[in-house]
Amino acid sequence: MINWKDISDLHVIKKLEHIIQKWYGVEIIYVNQYCKIQNNILDKNYQFKNHFLKVQMSLAHGHQFLEQDIEQMCEKLTESSESSFIFDSYFAPVKGIVSRVSIQGVFEGAVFIFPVLNDTVTKDELGNIKHKLIECGSNETDANLAIEKTSRFSKANLDNLKDLVDLVAEEIITFHEEISKREDRISDLNSELGSKYKFHSMIGKSKKMQLIYRLLEKISKSESTVLIQGENGTGKELVAKAVHYSSPRKDNVFLTLNCSAFNDNLLDSELFGHVKGAFTGAIKDKKGLFEAANGGTLFMDEIGDTSPTMQVKLLRVLQEGTFLPVGATSSRKVNVRIIAATNKNLKEMIAKGEFREDLYYRINVINVLLPPLRERQEDIQILTDHFLEERSAEMGIPTKQVSKKCLEKMLDYPWPGNVRELENEIERLVILAGDDKIISPDMLSARIKEHGDRISMPEHTDNVSTFKPEGSLKDALEQLEVLMIGEGLKRCNFNKSKLAKELGISRAGLIMKVDKYDLDKRKKAAGE
Repeated sequence: MINWKDISDLHVIKKLEHIIQKWYGVEIIYVNQYCKIQNNILDKNYQFKNHFLKVQMSLAHGHQFLEQDIEQMCEKLTESSESSFIFDSYFAPVKGIVSRVSIQGVFEGAVFIFPVLNDTVTKDELGNIKHKLIECGSNETDANLAIEKTSRFSKANLDNLKDLVDLVAEEIITFHEEISKREDRISDLNSELGSKYKFHSMIGKSKKMQLIYRLLEKISKSESTVLIQGENGTGKELVAKAVHYSSPRKDNVFLTLNCSAFNDNLLDSELFGHVKGAFTGAIKDKKGLFEAANGGTLFMDEIGDTSPTMQVKLLRVLQEGTFLPVGATSSRKVNVRIIAATNKNLKEMIAKGEFREDLYYRINVINVLLPPLRERQEDIQILTDHFLEERSAEMGIPTKQVSKKCLEKMLDYPWPGNVRELENEIERLVILAGDDKIISPDMLSARIKEHGDRISMPEHTDNVSTFKPEGSLKDALEQLEVLMIGEGLKRCNFNKSKLAKELGISRAGLIMKVDKYDLDKRKKAAGE
């Protein structure tokens, strides 16, 4: 479907409109596939470019006469093999021109030009027009002025105008086809991203993330309890939302609670609610999150921070579906799916007596273990591109890019704060970059730059010990990199994963350095 508002803002369309209106003194009207006028000539305050149409539209039924002409011509266009016509309007011999807009053979609308007269029009015909205008409600002065200001054209000029109208229609078709191609391409890319690198709001192409996507797809029809484990910043809440919104409960409420944000008493009230007078300040009954989430999902983050007393209450809800609000004397029943998350090792806590084993097995029906970002380095670039596009769009600026050097340093950094830290760093970089489209490594936070400058020496340093650098410090570092990587590739039989681990950098970072120094050709590396 054509977006007619976008069409009227096109530079080439504006130019054609200007030429047509200036040279021929006519109005241009766009209609959609339902023959409905899409530009603003029906607006109360519209400034008409043509006096005849202004007079016609001031008549009691003037807009109906115009819409009647439009409907008749649209019907003719859909039935005819011709793409454009010069036609007699309701006020014949006043004429209009119409050109069809079809996309892949489907009628999507039309471009109308109105009004024009042949230069062969007779005095009697002009009298008939005047009589008809007056008969429809116009006064004589307006009728005379409308006829006087309507341009008369020879057949050749009318044919030229018809060609211009056809050109407008062709430009609309071309623009729509280009937009459709882009949208199809974007859709294809999004589809590819969705099937390969994305599950709901989670993004990643690494093998570990693909395994998680497959697991989430398998449990999408289930309502079992899920335990999500992973470091801070790995996206545990995103996984929880993905589980909920792909489950049978997706149309019901999803509520979140961070267990570490409350002490035991407050957490008790927050989860189970309280009755009026249960404690000082309890001036009315309050629903807890379990009651509020009835029929839906409750995401309990940092469940490892709950006390043994609270763990007993949680176990009761999970096993029996009942709970007791603070101060209440009778229990209430709910149907809530629990998704729990923690960054702690619950098995170690069980061994120390800090976490109930029965609760652990009750919440750990399905386990999702999220890898830290340092273990999914293949995802750093795709996440970086995603956050750059997102932040740039929020700021209303063209999408920025990171330089190859900048990406190299980002790949070497271990990201202890995981995806959250990466997202915050990208937001900072987009702001600091200002008008620069390319983000250079000097804009990176000090911790990332300094980490990249620290070089881990390998165990085998026979040739490195005899290394005599030349030039600047930067040149010397590059010479040392070439030597260490070249020697390392031969020593590790070109096993890049092994060498990256040995050098203390990411495999992706090593591959970029190998490409940079042209060390990927085994024969060349072996001969140096």
